[in-house]
Amino acid sequence: MTFVQLIDCRTSRFDEMNRLMDRWVEQTKGKRTATHDLIGKDRSDASHFIEIVEFPSYEEAMRNSNLPETDKIFQEMVALCDGMPTFTDLDVVRDEQLHSATARRFFEMLGGRGELPALHGLLTEDYRDHDPASEQDAIGLDAVRRGIEMWRGGFDFGFTLHDQLAQGDRVCTRWTWNGTHVGEFLGLTATGKKVTMTGTTVHRCAAGGKLAEGWWQYDRMGLMGQLGALDALEQ
Repeated sequence: MTFVQLIDCRTSRFDEMNRLMDRWVEQTKGKRTATHDLIGKDRSDASHFIEIVEFPSYEEAMRNSNLPETDKIFQEMVALCDGMPTFTDLDVVRDEQLHSATARRFFEMLGGRGELPALHGLLTEDYRDHDPASEQDAIGLDAVRRGIEMWRGGFDFGFTLHDQLAQGDRVCTRWTWNGTHVGEFLGLTATGKKVTMTGTTVHRCAAGGKLAEGWWQYDRMGLMGQLGALDALEQ
């Protein structure tokens, strides 16, 4: 679950603190686990600042805190503050931007090469997939994995994402799929043909940002035509 820490402080020496933060970023390059860092200044009080730091999880935040560079910089930061900073720890329970990012990671994972990575970091255990080409929904990680492996066994492929719209717990992605037919797919032996199709996927996200449900719409008939599967029907 995404974790956010709010650091509330007052200082009349912000320029020095800003240089201090630059030094921390440089010293922890390749080691820090923070994914996003934002500092805001109070419009009604020029000495009041709030830093918002985002981590993939609470555990990653603790790893970041335990870096020796972080502890040293923190002591120097306290010395620049007018009083002790206060900290608020937050588990993110809803983030529409997070939903879009999770969907993008999902499509990147689908088109990856090699062994299929674990799905539990992206999907809920009871994830349900609605595919109009399948008679039954795929329910659960094992069923979804089998479906993904069928596509990855038949094609070397990747997605190009064109648009994403997020609202509430839904994120809609419009995409183009490009692949090369390298293995058996629905009874068709490998042809080596380069094929493409377009589609749209709507995902429902659960608390914490994982994908809980997906609805697919894509031009599967067009894909089968490109593979030559419809030639016999047309004769």
